[in-house]
Formats: sequence, structure tokens, C-alpha cells
Amino acid sequence: MALPANPASSWLQRTGFPRLFETSGTDYELYEQDDEFVLSVELPGFDPAEITVTWDDGVLNVAAEHTEESRGERRTYHRRFRFPKTIADDDIVADYESGLLEVTLPVERGATTQGKEIEIRT
Repeated sequence: MALPANPASSWLQRTGFPRLFETSGTDYELYEQDDEFVLSVELPGFDPAEITVTWDDGVLNVAAEHTEESRGERRTYHRRFRFPKTIADDDIVADYESGLLEVTLPVERGATTQGKEIEIRT
């Protein structure tokens, strides 16, 4: 017996549960430019009041929940992002327009990358 190509979707098909909101890793883009990180998250169909963005000790948490009572559907989204540099907490800004959440996280002046470089053995 062959294993399913996508076990999660296979399980959902067998149980009859609808796939309401599928994330594939391409629902966000994160890059660093001009001394700030910019995170763009695709959240179509969510109202801004249904989205929560929080910052705690170097971790950005993005969560959203939408309930469509007329259809009996519930969609959720949750991702956490850890940043390798010190962020100016008080200057983080989040904007939401046309289904796209954009969070700008300014890097503190003189911030260095946390962690250490790992030597590659040959």
C-alpha cells in the first residue's frame, strides 16, 4: 500500500472535513531591507478586527480567526516568526489592506545578528 502524497489532505478527505484554509508556506514573504524586516502575510477574507499581531521577546505572532456562521465555517491562521536581530519594539507597525497584512519591524541601531557562525567541516 502506497503512502498518500499529502497525508494531511488525505486524512481530511477520509474524515469528510472540509479544507477551509490551507497554508503551504507561500502565504507569507519575509525579507530585510533598509535596516528593517518586512513581513507580508496573505489573509484574504479576514476582517482587520479578526487579526491579532503580537510581539514578545523576539517573536512575532500572527493569528486570525474568521467564522462564517451562515455556512457553518471557521477559518484560522497562526504563525510565529523569530528574528535574528534586535527589533525596536516600540516602532513595529502593522497595516492591513485588500487581504494583505504587512508588518514592518525596524532593526535597532548597532544590532548584530544573534547566535554564532557554525564552521563547515570538509
